[in-house]
Amino acid sequence: MTFDCNKLEKLTITPFNSGGQRMEKITVLFNPNSYSIEKSVTWTTPRTESEGEQTTEALRDAPTLTFGGGGARRLNLELFYDITEPTAGQKDVRVETDKIVNLTRIQRDLDRPPTVEVSWGGASTADFPFIGVISSLTQRFTLFRSTGQALRATLNVSFTEFLNPEANMRQTDPELTTHVVRRGDSLVSVAARIYSDPALWRVIAEANQLDDPLRLEIGRRLTIPKI
Repeated sequence: MTFDCNKLEKLTITPFNSGGQRMEKITVLFNPNSYSIEKSVTWTTPRTESEGEQTTEALRDAPTLTFGGGGARRLNLELFYDITEPTAGQKDVRVETDKIVNLTRIQRDLDRPPTVEVSWGGASTADFPFIGVISSLTQRFTLFRSTGQALRATLNVSFTEFLNPEANMRQTDPELTTHVVRRGDSLVSVAARIYSDPALWRVIAEANQLDDPLRLEIGRRLTIPKI
């Protein structure tokens, strides 16, 4: 199936500040014609056996693989900028491209470049929105005014996935999606510990169908929903 990428909603890049709030979004002039996403998955093989020893691994057609962890996804985009049309309203294309360049620079309140959200097409998919940081940027300027102002540019941008460690652990580690009630626990204290917000105790109460949220049975395993 083929489609015109530029008939989709414009691709937007939204940076986050130190408090995790969205800042002013950047809308690209033209949607990319394509994109690619890379992800590495590490698998390791057992150490080579000692000389003279034979193990069951030696009798296999292929060694047993052990999962060694997943690498961060990498989103690659080629962004095209052109302000040769009079309606563009800009005198130098670098006014637009510098918005992307600024996302590679260290922010004073973060001590690093900002995390961004890349959204495209309006609907949530496996690929978008993509949360990450710019890990590579190449700019190429190909058309200029006689005054030296740039009119056309192509940016090759790579974003490396940036996951909130605590949120990701909740998704992948069963121990962080459940909680075994201990002496002295209350839904308020559990919510404060897990969500950093004691007011969210009702979320846990509803997920576990607790008729009396003030009474918790020691040893009971509570389901902790994602929020």
